[in-house]
Amino acid sequence: MLLSAEHITRSLGARVLLEDVNLYLDRGEKLGIIGANGAGKSTLLRILAGAEEPEGGSVRPDPGVRLEYLPQAPAYEPERTILEQVFNGLDSSAREVAEHEAKTVLTRLGLPDFTRRMGTLSGGERRRVALASVLVRPSDILLLDEPTNHLDAEMVGWLEDFLKRWKGALVMVTHDRYFLERVVDRMVEVENARLTFYTGNYAAYLERKAELLEMAQASERKRQSILRREYQWVMQGAKARGTKSRERLERYESLKNQETAEERGRVELTALSSRLGKKTVELAHVSKSFAGRAVIRDFSCMLLRTDRIGVIGSNGSGKSTLLNLLAGRLRPDSGTVETGETVRIGYFSQENPPMDDFQRVIDYVKDVGNYIETALGTLTAGQLLEQFLFTGDQQYSPIGKLSGGEKRRLFLLSVLAAAPNVLLLDEPTNDLDIDTLTVLEDYLESFPGAVVAVSHDRYFLDKMSRRIFLVDGTGTVTETPGGYSDWLESRKEQARAEKAPAERKEKPRGAQRLKFSYKEQREFETIEGEIAALEAALADLQAQQEAQGSDYVALERLQAEQALRESELEEKMERWMYLTDLNERMEAQKEEQE
Repeated sequence: MLLSAEHITRSLGARVLLEDVNLYLDRGEKLGIIGANGAGKSTLLRILAGAEEPEGGSVRPDPGVRLEYLPQAPAYEPERTILEQVFNGLDSSAREVAEHEAKTVLTRLGLPDFTRRMGTLSGGERRRVALASVLVRPSDILLLDEPTNHLDAEMVGWLEDFLKRWKGALVMVTHDRYFLERVVDRMVEVENARLTFYTGNYAAYLERKAELLEMAQASERKRQSILRREYQWVMQGAKARGTKSRERLERYESLKNQETAEERGRVELTALSSRLGKKTVELAHVSKSFAGRAVIRDFSCMLLRTDRIGVIGSNGSGKSTLLNLLAGRLRPDSGTVETGETVRIGYFSQENPPMDDFQRVIDYVKDVGNYIETALGTLTAGQLLEQFLFTGDQQYSPIGKLSGGEKRRLFLLSVLAAAPNVLLLDEPTNDLDIDTLTVLEDYLESFPGAVVAVSHDRYFLDKMSRRIFLVDGTGTVTETPGGYSDWLESRKEQARAEKAPAERKEKPRGAQRLKFSYKEQREFETIEGEIAALEAALADLQAQQEAQGSDYVALERLQAEQALRESELEEKMERWMYLTDLNERMEAQKEEQE
């Protein structure tokens, strides 16, 4: 056993998050934590990491155990470079050992310019730096809070493979169901201040959870049957005696007051939408550039009335730009965007809009409307909030008391309550619990309008999408029918098709001597100098940006040039890794032959 947490109790105001719970972690075990937003998942992880003290109980790691923790909001120093932040706290010898792996991991996570300062990064980029810092340090236990947030689908796939190969113990809070299916071997559900453990992955959890729910429902049916019989006896006139049996009366009262087996509250979404005419949104030969860099080039598409489109691509490739063009928030440089007269767009953006922390939750919804029309009839703001699992106390509490996930759910409610008939969703799976995600997916199946969703959640894309748009970062948008897995398979088939002709040309022979081509030899000799020059150019661009002050035109030009240089550096780093690996294999083959 690497770590034990016993009799842990923690409250948030009057609300009990964890009550006398225990958790034990064995060597090599991979544990996934799930639960509703605000249930206490992140609190549990912070307590295990030693970042927060429980009100009761204790956490005892095994002596000598090395533990690394990724919080949702990692701390950073604005003036540090990316590499300095990753190595913060490590001595020089440890830095030397980890430097190559750190650069490889950062490149994989889309951060090839290691000299950028932390203060210039976006929130998502800072989280990726924190993730890299955790992954490259020697440790026995990894504690990860939503590690897939702000990663694109390719990065998520790489992280999944990394954690599957990871030999240490892992405790992870995540809503990524493919992660839970493919990485973890035990699950724990945080619910009603208790922990319930399930052996196996996500599929095993679903199966066992369904069995427990069926047993609870059977017990409730039996209780109701007994209660009806006792009620009939109580209501009958006295027979043979002037008084009722005291024991029977007490049994009836006990059954009547017995708490039912609580089925977890579920978000209920009914299709709130207005009529959509024949014309939706049409893009014709649309192009959009920023500071000379083409993000969308000569793209045309027509949204069908019941379309389900998933948009994928690397971070910064232009996915959100495509959504903003569809929404009319951005004007194209060329081409046209035509929107039908009956179209009402609901835009669920990647970041929550500014919320007044002092405004009451119910007043936030009343800003959309006091009465909301649904497929089930007219609902008040309070009734709609109840469907979204906001209790009466929460409805009249200030927004500032909500968790990050609960704020995200409140924002989703406000978007849907406006009855859109075209939904544009930018990373809708971030910070939503699995229950809410499942119900959102079911809602989208019955939603009568069009849906376009940017997402890195492969499970969500597979369940929702009927076609995939890949935005590749060069301005090209390509379409593939089906969901994410269909797109992935089509990419593999394309790679096999491109590889087959080359294989047919090769003649079967013994072990082939590895060697550089003339071009590769020249490239290998010069590539480190080219990388150093690009890093120096990026450092110079960063210095120029810091010196510009409020000259936003110049800043925009410098940032565009920086993006191009970062792309070049990423390509050079990947090429350097390939050439270095080939050189090492050549040296090994040479030694074997000698």
